[in-house]
Amino acid sequence: LTDYSIILLIKGGNLSSTRTYQELVKKTYGLVGYLILSTLQFLYPFIAMISYNIITGDTLTKVFQRIPGVGLDNVLTDRHFIILITTVIFTLPISLYRDIAKLGKVSLLSLILTIVILVIVMVRTVTFSPQVPKSENAWMFAKSNAVQAIGVMSFAFICHHNSFLIYESLEEPTLKNWSRVTHMSVTLALVISVVFAACGYMTFTGYTEGDIFENYCRDDNLATFGRFCYGVTVILTFPLECFVTREVIANVFFHGNLSTVFHIVVTVVIIAVATGVSLVYDCLGIVLELNGVLSATPLVFIIPSACYLKLSKERWNHSDNLISCLILALGVLVMAVGFVMTVLHPQECSHGKEMFYCSPSNVSLHNSTLPP
Repeated sequence: LTDYSIILLIKGGNLSSTRTYQELVKKTYGLVGYLILSTLQFLYPFIAMISYNIITGDTLTKVFQRIPGVGLDNVLTDRHFIILITTVIFTLPISLYRDIAKLGKVSLLSLILTIVILVIVMVRTVTFSPQVPKSENAWMFAKSNAVQAIGVMSFAFICHHNSFLIYESLEEPTLKNWSRVTHMSVTLALVISVVFAACGYMTFTGYTEGDIFENYCRDDNLATFGRFCYGVTVILTFPLECFVTREVIANVFFHGNLSTVFHIVVTVVIIAVATGVSLVYDCLGIVLELNGVLSATPLVFIIPSACYLKLSKERWNHSDNLISCLILALGVLVMAVGFVMTVLHPQECSHGKEMFYCSPSNVSLHNSTLPP
């Protein structure tokens, strides 16, 4: 459905002769639709930036703890310091680029590191899962709050907010080339996501955290290397989201053009606010869930389908129209139910705590048949 809706978005752009997501919605649904989209298109990458900072603080502090002589009182184990220093040295300078095509090599490195992380998680499924006791009802297919997972999946797969940017960066921006790029990208993302999910859950079952590297023990050197790769990947992904938030502001308030001075000022303000929020709030799971159901779901499922249905000149029973209706209905359902379930069943957060099974005595106690 995500793959189909990405292509549907560009089809809508071609039908309306527009070159951005915002222009498409404005031409289709007027100023109200434009403002709603702009708000969502800003919120999604902005909240994603916050979550990336949370991940950076969580993962890299544990990496630095493994350096000899670096204790828990060292500044390198302070998540606030790590978030600030990585922002100033890495994410802010990269985010100041004006051309998204310049991030191509950065994206390739991020993909390579993602594969490395995946291999580490797979290896640890075999070598570490015997040490982790299985939770009760570990293999139940779905619980009452399963819809929240769809919100997180939407968060993981969404690229609609920067699809037009990437489409325009192609050497030959045609629907055929776009479809091929989309099929390859979404298929690869699907394979990686399924393997991550399966291996992660097989290892930790009901104890799985929103950030899977929170589940591994601090003295696990292979997991520490995975944390390092994960942190670097997130740092390299951060600027892509900043590009989108900046473009939304440029389109809404500056008619699409930012001078060099305003380009720098807007970028610094966006990153400063996102960094400030991530310094205050440190629980990843509920951030992903809320961003998924409230921002990603309408951007992925609802708006592209609604635009195409209004622009399409095909008969009502044409396959594109029927599938668009299906995607639209699914999006509304996931958004409504997902929000309610996220509020009623927020994911617990054990940020920064060592998991109980990392202590041999705790594992033995947990596996004991003696009454508590």
